[in-house]
Amino acid sequence: QVQLVESGGGLVQAGGSLRLSCAASGRTVSSYAMAWFRQGPGQERDIVAGIHWTGGSTYYADSVKGRFTLSRDYAKNTVYLQMNSLKPEDTAVYYCAARFRGQAVGGRAEYNYWGQGTQVTVSS
Repeated sequence: QVQLVESGGGLVQAGGSLRLSCAASGRTVSSYAMAWFRQGPGQERDIVAGIHWTGGSTYYADSVKGRFTLSRDYAKNTVYLQMNSLKPEDTAVYYCAARFRGQAVGGRAEYNYWGQGTQVTVSS
């Protein structure tokens, strides 16, 4: 089993930055593809960024390209999402997800493990 715990959400003004963290426990996630999803009010939960289980490739949704950066620290068993130039439309609950030996991008149903989510609110 893999347990994922997100942190780092909060309230920020448009144009600001936040860094989300996803700490994994229970098992090393070095063999897992990791991703960040988000779900706004009344919206579907969609992938924002993902990394191949080997770390060899990453994926970013068009809406966040050039603003968000996903990274992983194997030693700390932690994945990060650096979010810059935040916009009000980035407001959502952000979830960390993992799947064994997966690709950099996938649908919600393909991920086996989820964190509890962390709220990000961007004010205009």
